[in-house]
Amino acid sequence: MGMYELIKEEEIIIGMGDSNKKFLSMEDGFTDKDMELTSQNLHPPSKSTNIDVGHDNNQIMIKPSSLALIASGDHAGGGGGGASSSSSKRRLVSLDVFRGLTVALMILVDDAGGVLPAINHSPWDGVTLADFVMPFFLFIVGVSLGLTYKKLPCRVVATRKAILRALKLLILGLVLQGSGYLHGLNDLTYGVDIQRIRWTGILQRIAIAYLVTALCEIWLRGTDVVKSELSLVKKYQFQWILTLVLTITYASLLYGLYVPDWEYQIPSESTSFSPKTFSVKCGVRGDTGPACNAVGMIDRKMLGIQHLYKRPIYARTKECSINSPDYGPLPPNAPSWCQAPFDPEGLLSSVMAIVTCLIGLHFGHIIVHFQDHKDRILSWMIPASGLVIVGFILDFCGMHVNKALYSISYTFVTAGAAGILFAGIYVMVDVCGFRRPTIVLEWMGMHALMIYIFAACNVLPFLLQGFYWKKPENNILRLIGIGS
Repeated sequence: MGMYELIKEEEIIIGMGDSNKKFLSMEDGFTDKDMELTSQNLHPPSKSTNIDVGHDNNQIMIKPSSLALIASGDHAGGGGGGASSSSSKRRLVSLDVFRGLTVALMILVDDAGGVLPAINHSPWDGVTLADFVMPFFLFIVGVSLGLTYKKLPCRVVATRKAILRALKLLILGLVLQGSGYLHGLNDLTYGVDIQRIRWTGILQRIAIAYLVTALCEIWLRGTDVVKSELSLVKKYQFQWILTLVLTITYASLLYGLYVPDWEYQIPSESTSFSPKTFSVKCGVRGDTGPACNAVGMIDRKMLGIQHLYKRPIYARTKECSINSPDYGPLPPNAPSWCQAPFDPEGLLSSVMAIVTCLIGLHFGHIIVHFQDHKDRILSWMIPASGLVIVGFILDFCGMHVNKALYSISYTFVTAGAAGILFAGIYVMVDVCGFRRPTIVLEWMGMHALMIYIFAACNVLPFLLQGFYWKKPENNILRLIGIGS
């Protein structure tokens, strides 16, 4: 899965350390105060608590009289120790911890996936540990946007800044993932080959999902007062309508488009020989296999096959690898499509990625509009559990869980799992105050972009391998079973 992208870029969107905030700045800072995507919020007071909203930075300020109600959920780790201060800013620590956990999971499956194929991405149908990372990031982006835009002084300004942020993510994604800007670094031939640059990628996908979700939150919400779950749905009814439209559009294209026969070329190992041409027979509709699905067809037509990911995930299937579920030599009589490029972050599959982000946005709305811990947890757990159940029912009925296609069942299962995990972390960290065991994950969550860039540029593995005991072979990566 290559340095597989599971990206901290939403770090750009959600919480970066002070050392990273100037990265990619184009104005007065990537996270300017009134639009900062650092999920800043308090530990929820009780329903009767008086709260003041700080208009300067969109943070909720708890009055001193209500600080005691935070009790074990106090970020200071004590029981209402902040009651003596005039005012206190509280951060939703559980979101940082969740992001940090996702970053740690990304590093694990990226570096250990080759050694432990069972945790690597599923070769096609099915879901593994690695397949949860991307949806978790998208879910976190959605939650953060719900907190970010709880106050909108000017929709036009907010729109402009959201577009700029998305563009920064796109550019960063092209630099880090566009066919490898650092390819050939050792022989000083690094750079981007425009003829084969990869236009899509994890950062690019998150940029698209972020932009669409941000615009929804800016322009598609009502003025209703939220008093219940039903009124919450009514306030954001147009966002739910868009979510339904996106899902129907995806299903219609995936199962309705006709996929004709197609062919591709693989360059010969010797420059004196012509490229090898392979033909793939299709002529079907609604196929969800590796060769003849509409997701790949749309990318080939619109992006160009030369711009797609060159190491397809289905090359690890039994049909294409004698070492399945790992990569390996082709078996005898392997299908012609085994070496064909396929982008796991393609155009059609990104439609459902947006849906994941919109689901996360709903969870952010619950934080904003419900102050009681119990109300929040129930409002999270019921839909999250329902999504997981419906997702597996769809899988049982033939709409398989598939990360490469970002199928509807995959969207439901992973988004539901994200909601359940987030609720659990919220209870542990923000309600019960067990913050010390998660301090490392919290730090990783606040510096996710920096960590991702280090990993993408191979700086992180270089640093880890640089520390060894007596012999270079006895390094940290070798100790934990990663690397050779």
